[in-house]
Amino acid sequence: MTENRSFLVRAWLGFWRSLDLVRRIILNVIFFGLLYLFFVAIQPETPMRVNVDTTLVLRPYGDIVEQYSGSPVDRLLQEATDQVPTETRLRDLVEAIDRAAADSHIAQMVIDTDYLWGVGLASLLELEKAVVRFKASGKPVIATVGMLGRQQYYLAALADEIWLDPNGLVWIDGYSNYRNFYREGLEKLEVEINLFRAGEYKSAMEPFIRDDMSEEAKDAALYWISGLWQQYLEGVSRLRGIPLETLSRSITDFADRVEAAEGDFAQLALEMGLVDRLVSAPEARRALAQTGTPNIDGDSYRAVGVDTYLATTEFMVRRKATSGQVAVVVAEGDIMSGNQSAGSIGSESTAAQLRAAGRDSENDAVVLRINSPGGESFASEVIRREVQALRDQGKTVVVSMGDVAASGGYWIAMGSDEIWASPATITGSIGAYGMIPTFAGTLNKIGVHTDGVGTTPLAGKLRVDMPLDPGLRRIFQASIENVYAEFITLVATARNMEPEAVNEVARGRVWSGAQAAERGLIDRVGTLRDALDAAARRTGLGDDYRVTYIEPELSAFERLVLDLTRSAVQTLNLNLGSNGLLRQPMLQGLLDDLRALVAADGQLTIAAHCMCSIR
Repeated sequence: MTENRSFLVRAWLGFWRSLDLVRRIILNVIFFGLLYLFFVAIQPETPMRVNVDTTLVLRPYGDIVEQYSGSPVDRLLQEATDQVPTETRLRDLVEAIDRAAADSHIAQMVIDTDYLWGVGLASLLELEKAVVRFKASGKPVIATVGMLGRQQYYLAALADEIWLDPNGLVWIDGYSNYRNFYREGLEKLEVEINLFRAGEYKSAMEPFIRDDMSEEAKDAALYWISGLWQQYLEGVSRLRGIPLETLSRSITDFADRVEAAEGDFAQLALEMGLVDRLVSAPEARRALAQTGTPNIDGDSYRAVGVDTYLATTEFMVRRKATSGQVAVVVAEGDIMSGNQSAGSIGSESTAAQLRAAGRDSENDAVVLRINSPGGESFASEVIRREVQALRDQGKTVVVSMGDVAASGGYWIAMGSDEIWASPATITGSIGAYGMIPTFAGTLNKIGVHTDGVGTTPLAGKLRVDMPLDPGLRRIFQASIENVYAEFITLVATARNMEPEAVNEVARGRVWSGAQAAERGLIDRVGTLRDALDAAARRTGLGDDYRVTYIEPELSAFERLVLDLTRSAVQTLNLNLGSNGLLRQPMLQGLLDDLRALVAADGQLTIAAHCMCSIR
């Protein structure tokens, strides 16, 4: 029968059988590979040990944050494909420093800032407290650095000595608050911006209705950034032993000094007392090997990074006997409605974490760690009510503010028993605004017109392709003023203040944590650890309480991926690279403003957002 088939048929059948064989081989390889990974995953881990005279290397990557953004699978893929991390958790750095202080195997610590993108002053003050505790153990801290900006320099200044590369530089330029302004451009495009706000200092949306910053906004911004800058200078002066006046004058006259030094930034930094030695990388490695222990290859020092050190010492921490537990819920990012991924605050997702903390009977108290410039007012109120519900069921709730907890970020703190903030926290901004852009003029220019009828004066009028109806304008302004009045009332009740007194410090003004404490907007100035201790005290716990973080739970699929594909993905070793284009402040600012312009989608979103970033 086969002999009667044509050559083409026989060729096709042969090809098909070969293809089917290849398919089965590939599927079998994948199956046995996954089976192997499964058995590897379920094997009990053998605790690793840190050798004696090891150096802990504090090398933050990307931005220092309270909570990773995205999912654990995203981070796994990033790690496995050798991409440089874009985020480092503050709590991991602090925990590693504290463990190393008590670990006899750690001989010293090295701070490396070359991969750090950004960190707030409040986070730097948290790290400073941790490094002070490490130094109290008698172990040296050395910073080996290349290019130091303002943020990187403060972290390096925590060390006993700063070793700067001979070709490196120190660039400390002060704090600023600049934005792009779009009024003229939007006018040329005939885009009408309908802005509603309460509080004369609520300047978040000024760029859409002005070509420059208002005098009120300038005065308010200069006040709080000057407060932060004074804290920065005082910190560097204290850490480096440079008189405050001398340091301030050196930075102000920096251009003259660079010119006099003929452009030799490194030598100038040495002369100004900003660094201690000019040392190349090979020289630094040899010197650190002498104070610690050489590595196996003999060309550097024995070192362990933060992630590896935490993983290596985790089993010792788990065995530590403790009594009582404080749960931490992190609220980081913009506040939005619904479920949001980690790194953002969702009215449903963050509320669910707060409820989970309350349901767990082992949690004696809850600390809400806020690092947010605000967002939607309705979503903020949903979260505040969940915080209040925890208190109503008998849980102690203490708020700890990070780098920023302003506007909606301040709103959600109002449900707590006690509020702690860093002196460098950006907070306040008690106000509200709403914005609807309309594009009737833009469309008219290209010959697109809108017309029709409705059964009531407002029917069909809420459209971006028509000018905003005067009736809607009155409604929206009244709504904004009502939200502002509600915000004032909430603060007055929570802070035991008269509404008139709250209004004096509100009106959209931004304050540093130190300034907020003077005005009664917070209870205490301190770190996250201070807030945890306060929560434990209020609950009657001892000093050896446990701390647990309420994190978003993984789906079954994500757990499977994490358990079974780590080795496989690492074997692939894909080099996807990273695009730093969006790290440019101007481009990032334009994108943020564009999102603000189009996010309403024809609807009024009442927001409590400070737009108070600093450069």
